[in-house]
Amino acid sequence: MIYNEEFETLPREAIEALQLKRLQQVVGRVYHTVGFYRKSFDNAGVTPDDIRSLDDLKRLPFTCKQDLRDNYPFGLFSVPMSSIVRLHASSGTTGKPTVVGYTQRDVETWATLMARSFVSAGLSKNDIIHNAYGYGLFTGGLGAHYGAEKLGASVIPMSGGSTKKQIMLLQDFGPTAICCTPSYLLFLAESGKEMGVDMKSLRLRVGILGAEPWSERMREQIERELDITALDIYGLSEIMGPGVAMECIEGRNGLHINEDHFIVETIDPATGEVLPWGTPGELVFTTLTKEAFPLIRYRTKDISRLMPQVCKCGRTFVRMERVSGRSDDMLIIRGVNVFPSQIESVLLGIDGLEPHYLLIVDRDGSLDTLEVQVEVSEKIFSDEIRELQNMEKRITKDIKDYLGVTAKVKLVEPNTLQRFEGKAQRVLDKRNI
Repeated sequence: MIYNEEFETLPREAIEALQLKRLQQVVGRVYHTVGFYRKSFDNAGVTPDDIRSLDDLKRLPFTCKQDLRDNYPFGLFSVPMSSIVRLHASSGTTGKPTVVGYTQRDVETWATLMARSFVSAGLSKNDIIHNAYGYGLFTGGLGAHYGAEKLGASVIPMSGGSTKKQIMLLQDFGPTAICCTPSYLLFLAESGKEMGVDMKSLRLRVGILGAEPWSERMREQIERELDITALDIYGLSEIMGPGVAMECIEGRNGLHINEDHFIVETIDPATGEVLPWGTPGELVFTTLTKEAFPLIRYRTKDISRLMPQVCKCGRTFVRMERVSGRSDDMLIIRGVNVFPSQIESVLLGIDGLEPHYLLIVDRDGSLDTLEVQVEVSEKIFSDEIRELQNMEKRITKDIKDYLGVTAKVKLVEPNTLQRFEGKAQRVLDKRNI
């Protein structure tokens, strides 16, 4: 089943023709309504009339998160505040938050794209969707909520936190799908076990999981613990929120990007060079239909790869691989590039380890060091010291063999490391403290 078959199955030529038409419209609009873009285009020596093909997109300058902060709060809006019906903002962990605005039409577009996403996951109006994404300034909760209502499904607006209550409602209300971060779903599974709940007996059959990088190993663990199908959803507040791309239940191999609303590029994060499809790089998005807060060539810092091959589900939009990490989350340890999700894949491939870990990066003199703290199961932790030491040696070897980096491994007892109700914090970098 496809939600918007007319658009989601368009031939490539028709997709690109629609994209060009909408690109020309949005470039002309931001040039005349947003001072930042007018100045940026002028400095680059390009005008809206210069955009005659999709290839001309690369003539336009990038937009970065710092540009959003420099124009805080409303300097990049292209409509008057009287047309803004909703404001969201990022968490703002470093400096000021980034603020995004929505017109009524933007909210409706977002709801439609989230409804598309739910249908991609095999959901319909007959489903009950437990929404454990955070409500409020974070875009996840309300994005999923409006999409579920657009689909006609029943939605449980649980938001994050209150883990025991979450588990009670999962039992009592019988939802068939859950929306949350993958790390929080594992925490729910763990907490349910501690409460004596058989989590596999719930009516849940689908998890729609996003907001943080996660590995195929974590998918396998989630599906094993809860007996569900775990699917990846992608979005970021600056572009729209969740629903920019979604994995389909038929293919489960890459996320379909809603190309009628967004143009995606991959670039070399160091040089800005546009890379051919199929080459891993930093995702760059241009919004085509957003009224309040259009963005041109926004650098996401998310690392992925575009997959043009036709999917068995019938959708023709290009797919992106699950995000492997962010360019600013990449750890460089003695010249070796490592993403947390790569270490996660190694850890979850070893029996007896729990999916809870912390990477501590420090500096010894002029050399960077990496310590991996990972929880072990109760059974393993109760083993003799020698067995634990042998396991530490094995993990150290596997990380070295697979990733080429030397790490100090520390096994910790169950329930030691902090749990997160939203995005998991996997890295503690002491070099910047």
